[in-house]
Amino acid sequence: MAPKRTAQLSLKMPTHAVCVVGVAAHVDVRSDVPKGANSFRVSGSSGVEIFMVYNRTHVTKPIGKARWPLDTDADMVVSVGTASKELRDFKVRVSYYGEQEDQALGHSMLYLTGVDISLEVDTGRTGKVKRSQGYKKTWRWGPEGYGAILLVNCDRDNHRSTEPDLTHSWLSRADLQDMSPMVLSCNGPDELFDSHKLVLNMPVSDSKRMRVFCARGGNSLSDYKQVLGPQRLSYEVERQSGEQEIRFYVEGLTFPDADFLGLVSLSVSLVDTGSLFSPQTLPEVTLFTDTVGFRMAPWIMTPNTQPPEELYVCSVTDTHGSNEKFLEDMSYLTLKANCKLIICPRVENRNDRWIQDEMEFGYIEAPHKSFPVVFDSPRNRGLKDFPYKRILGPDFGYVTREIPLSGPSSLDSFGNLDVSPPVTVGSMEYPLGRILIGSSFPKSGGRQMARVVRNFLKAQQVQAPVELYSDWLSVGHVDEFLTFVPTSDQKGFRLLLASPSACLKLFQEKKEEGYGEAAQFDGLKHQAKISINEMLADRQLQRDNLHAQKCIDWNRNVLKRELGLAESDIVDIPQLFFLKNFYAEAFFPDMVNMVVLDKYLGIPKPYGPIINGRCCLEEKVQSLLEPLGLHCIFIDDYLSYHELQGEIHCGTNVRRKPFPFKWWNMVP
Repeated sequence: MAPKRTAQLSLKMPTHAVCVVGVAAHVDVRSDVPKGANSFRVSGSSGVEIFMVYNRTHVTKPIGKARWPLDTDADMVVSVGTASKELRDFKVRVSYYGEQEDQALGHSMLYLTGVDISLEVDTGRTGKVKRSQGYKKTWRWGPEGYGAILLVNCDRDNHRSTEPDLTHSWLSRADLQDMSPMVLSCNGPDELFDSHKLVLNMPVSDSKRMRVFCARGGNSLSDYKQVLGPQRLSYEVERQSGEQEIRFYVEGLTFPDADFLGLVSLSVSLVDTGSLFSPQTLPEVTLFTDTVGFRMAPWIMTPNTQPPEELYVCSVTDTHGSNEKFLEDMSYLTLKANCKLIICPRVENRNDRWIQDEMEFGYIEAPHKSFPVVFDSPRNRGLKDFPYKRILGPDFGYVTREIPLSGPSSLDSFGNLDVSPPVTVGSMEYPLGRILIGSSFPKSGGRQMARVVRNFLKAQQVQAPVELYSDWLSVGHVDEFLTFVPTSDQKGFRLLLASPSACLKLFQEKKEEGYGEAAQFDGLKHQAKISINEMLADRQLQRDNLHAQKCIDWNRNVLKRELGLAESDIVDIPQLFFLKNFYAEAFFPDMVNMVVLDKYLGIPKPYGPIINGRCCLEEKVQSLLEPLGLHCIFIDDYLSYHELQGEIHCGTNVRRKPFPFKWWNMVP
């Protein structure tokens, strides 16, 4: 709003003032009063609203033709409802009286010029700019909330560039769709703007976080001019004769982060240059300021419960051989799930098969637009250029965070990054789920995901991260012991946890049934078989899995507490581990490290003991998951992934549909 200004009335000459539509202007009726006057009466022309502001407990309002006493603590305020057609066309008359009731001792005249100045954005989050009566400056979460939203223009719509659109000032039609519209209303007599100017401003702190383009004159992109942004904090608006609205487009440049809450603002000021009603030049005075606020749209991850759209996998041939059969299996799986398969060729992956570790898919959304955004991990191995060079493109954004000179650890790979389905924890709702990050806690020291990445994820606010204990694993990723699968029941999902105790229990049952000589790795030519009896008698294997189970149980308790889960929401998947240099690795292909494509699960083939012609591990997993409406498809990844300390989830990546829920309707 404007700084509070008061019009000083005079008996000798009329007072002239500019009044912004809908904004109350104070009038000083006591600055020049006739001698002997003790009361006053006010009248105004059509279109002027006049009212008195006073404390009802101390001042009595005059009744009928009675006048306001001058010694009363009451202030006069005027406002206009429309812009003037010409200068000084609204009039206010103040008449002063003494003891003689019917004869005025003097009169003061106030001539007002109404001007409609307003900065408008999509405060109501409808996708369109509408006139707002308030709440433009502040931002509020929730279904009853308000406040405009900016998208970070991190895709690459311009074919002339190899970089995201936010790095340059060239515009394309698609760029405008990625920006948020803003309208400046500036209705009033043209003559008024000969001596008054409109100035658009942004705070210094926001200048590196957004840019503003002005749309003038035509439909050509050459008519769009950058007026605010880095190195430019203010812009004197070039209002043309008779112009009542000027359109702008606001572009987001940076995501929320540790040093940025995500809130930015813009303002427009009506400035009096001092030459309209005065023959001499006076200092410029700001008469009115209108401010609008925005929140930068957060980056949002999508859980396994969201429908798949694209499955990414790498084609590799190296000393470990080709994964051609694995690619055929992925093609079959995507066909069943009605999902597109995208194969990253060797020339682009440089024989780096761990595409899950390289990137994570998410999206950003505003009421007027949504598009996917790939988060590029800082691991920077063979696939380091793939997200930037091949995924960044029209309506497909890109974001990354670089690690300082110390370099990334294994926990910085995005196999160590997951997100739960929507959950409710007590009275707290997480309609977009919660991000899960592997860490070294509760162990002192150890590996952690880089602080810059954790800070970025936390700053998005809408998927409050939970840190889990993954540093007990050699690779150290959360996808080695957990995953989520969709279900058609009321809960909508289950949490799958790797379970050494469930595996040992299963093997003990099979031994008691007389199948103790059935062997793990049956069917693998290059791997020595080990019978159920031998595994149960192996004290070192027993100790290793007791340790692994304790680590998983610690995470189980955290997940139940932080995601509001009951035991019935968790399914224990049989799995064994072994310790190597004090860190755990999967003893046989890690079945929870699966790819989830709707109700179809691509599960690492465990090569478990064959009993009555069937793998008992596969049979057990099917008995746990198929009653939930899921289809278990076991895929051989032993040579191409498992022996390299990874599995199917590590070697695949899925882009999923965004949530139907709008993030701004939640309360973080």
